[in-house]
Amino acid sequence: MTETPQAEQATPDPKDASRSRSLAAKASALMAAGTIVSRVLGFVRSSLLFVAIGSTALVSDVFESANTIPNVIYMLLAGGVFNVVLVPQIIKQAKKADRGADYTSRLITLAAIIIGAFTIALTFLAAPIIEALTLGWSEPKLALGTAFAFWTLPQIFFYGMYAIIGQVLNAHGRFGAYMWAPVANNVIAIGFILFYMATFGAYVAIPDAEQLAQWTTTHTIILAGGHTLGIVAQAVVLLWPLKRLGLGLKPKFGWKGMGLRHTGRLAGFTIVTMVVGNVSNLMINRLVTGATEARSEISGTVAEGASIPGLQALNITQLITVLPHSVFVLSIATVLFNHLARAMQEQDMDTARRTTGSGLRTFAVPMMISVVGVIVLAPPIGRLFAGSAETAVISAHAIAQILLLLALGMPLRSAHFYLLRVFYAAENAMIPMIVQIGAAAVSLGLSYGLAPIMPIENMAYLIALIFTVVHVLQLALTHILVKRFFGDYGVKHVLSTYIRTGWAAIAAGVFGFALLYPLGGYTGGWAMSSIVNAVIACGLVGSVMVVVYLVACRILDVSELNQFLNPITKRLKRKTNTG
Repeated sequence: MTETPQAEQATPDPKDASRSRSLAAKASALMAAGTIVSRVLGFVRSSLLFVAIGSTALVSDVFESANTIPNVIYMLLAGGVFNVVLVPQIIKQAKKADRGADYTSRLITLAAIIIGAFTIALTFLAAPIIEALTLGWSEPKLALGTAFAFWTLPQIFFYGMYAIIGQVLNAHGRFGAYMWAPVANNVIAIGFILFYMATFGAYVAIPDAEQLAQWTTTHTIILAGGHTLGIVAQAVVLLWPLKRLGLGLKPKFGWKGMGLRHTGRLAGFTIVTMVVGNVSNLMINRLVTGATEARSEISGTVAEGASIPGLQALNITQLITVLPHSVFVLSIATVLFNHLARAMQEQDMDTARRTTGSGLRTFAVPMMISVVGVIVLAPPIGRLFAGSAETAVISAHAIAQILLLLALGMPLRSAHFYLLRVFYAAENAMIPMIVQIGAAAVSLGLSYGLAPIMPIENMAYLIALIFTVVHVLQLALTHILVKRFFGDYGVKHVLSTYIRTGWAAIAAGVFGFALLYPLGGYTGGWAMSSIVNAVIACGLVGSVMVVVYLVACRILDVSELNQFLNPITKRLKRKTNTG
């Protein structure tokens, strides 16, 4: 793409620029707040779920295998076609006299038809899907997985509608609702898990055969049905803010002339990208499911089985390590993506490059302390999701080991995620497709190439390490491509920020380790003796680390700290003044 000559560019109004930054900061803060509340509730839900059915246990792995499928489809939709392809198109249509009402009505109608048909088809194929996505499972495990899938696969439709309605809201600058809607989902899911425990009690470490024998249809309906009802609520609550847009949306058929051919080309690349990536993840997960059967066959005692991490343990560690990305990076990047898209449409490459570099530098502030925080606090964090059975500490250490392998990839994942959004903002979906297909090929090649020589009970550790290695390769490639297509986005300044925040995080980590060790965080002592103690330990040590980090950032003159904290401090000042 060519740059617009400086002489031909309109001089921006400083007041407009200031107002734009202020609105962006408010939107990011609102989204981050919604994500934080949602994620906290999500982790409460996960912790309760593991109390109810265990974390490195048979039923938890079977349920996770079934419940992962609609989550993967949602990532395909929200992470692909809807947010990076449709948002720029909706922004364009919003400039029309009807504010894009006709286009949006037809788009939502088309999406509902396609996603609905897709959901029905997959639900009827539950049994072969479960069989294809698991490794070496016995017939009783496959039957239970299929029963779970019948109740969880309908989530796909409601995930899809949540995704597309959310992106319509985002395109119109209404960012908060999309991030706050999952709160309803988590509240409902938590209610059903508590009802499950009140009805059947908490998980007790028993052999796999006994778990299967004691499981009933009522167990399945309460557990899986409750989770699905939460996803339904998550989509339904967006209808109110959608109505408040005042577009007068209604079902409309006939899609000729909507520009779907152009959108379809972009969507085609993105669909291929996300399908390849998510099918790759499902195939990799298939290797990890082998641990579920191995736990039944090779463990001499229940304690031995608890030390073998399966799909549930791998997935919860991924959710933990993606939390800083979801809270901080995703909220900021969603707002910046609109700025990038407008800059690309106006051929304002200087602004696009500045926005790219500024975003990466701002991400460094929360991401570097998060990496060190996860490394230092890995054992008590693992204890939060290890349940309440007598094998909980053993399960916690298995989870902690996976956390350590995933932690180093956290800032790399966020950086390459944002750099790929630069291409989507320029309506170039082919480059991200190439990057993602390459990453999927490397992941699958390493996973299936090394699987035959890796004991099946250690497969989750291998996969976690491979994920981190692939994040390194993805960032290196996307960096090279962004520089080639769009020019230097201030790489030296970005690296300087990550180095300085990295040293500040290491200083915080030293203080954190020194405080957690005498609390028994690494020796199975007080900090690991219960979920409540683990919460206290994480809160105490984490708070000290954050304070040390902030002081160290000031000493090292990390100017990006102010950019990151300004929306928070301004909101606190307003509350103080009004109070």
